[in-house]
Amino acid sequence: MADGRIRCGIGGWTFAPWRGSFYPKGLRQADELKYAGEHLGAIEINGTYYGTQKPESFAKWHDAVPEDFKFTVKASRYCTNRKDLREAGESIAKFTDQGLVELGDKLGPLFWQFMPTKKFDAEEFEGFLKMLPEKLEGLPLRHALEVRHDSFLCPEFVELARKYNAAVVCTHNEKYPQISDQTADFSYARLMCSREDIETGYPDSELDEWATTATEWSKGNLPGGPEYIAPPGSLAASRDVYMFVISGAKIRAPAAAQALMKRIEQQGDGR
Repeated sequence: MADGRIRCGIGGWTFAPWRGSFYPKGLRQADELKYAGEHLGAIEINGTYYGTQKPESFAKWHDAVPEDFKFTVKASRYCTNRKDLREAGESIAKFTDQGLVELGDKLGPLFWQFMPTKKFDAEEFEGFLKMLPEKLEGLPLRHALEVRHDSFLCPEFVELARKYNAAVVCTHNEKYPQISDQTADFSYARLMCSREDIETGYPDSELDEWATTATEWSKGNLPGGPEYIAPPGSLAASRDVYMFVISGAKIRAPAAAQALMKRIEQQGDGR
């Protein structure tokens, strides 16, 4: 079986400091998404976390990027910032029904981020996962979970995510736990420690390591090095991989994503 597709990207596309550093000088702001789509593999839409968007906006974004480009969409905070996640059903429906279907085959995983104070409760979390739709008007949906409390560092959480084919986000951030276990038929990582004093955001050695990790994930493997919480179980033969450079020194995010893409292509050429 062929390896999965690896896409490296950034969060959003509107950021003034990128004008002249990533976007060419003189590029119209209206053309920035088109440019980003031509030079990256994916974008994480974050505005949906704060409020709903219009279907016309999703349709416009769909048309601005190349055929094989993907958008991942961050779920509304009203879905995840709750005392009891089992009460999120109405908010989940409002989030998914706002026009996501207009992205069509350019819709990547839906991204669910939980508060740092949210602790793992197996019954509550399974109740939430049961409500996540598998399809939207016939469009298959994938779900990625970013948890930020140490109580999720347990085999029970990993196995629960596997039960619902939800990817646990591998978050590279000094403040939050990093879970490298693979729990779905795709992989999702967020790199949040880029530095402004390095042109590509990360040292070469770290970029090499993340590129290797993405390549191994795409082959259905578990890279050596990270500590895993649970036994690997039955691994997918191959996986699509989404790897985003988020936060940290945001101005360096596009350069870091492009540097990762270049290394991954080089590793592919060496096979």
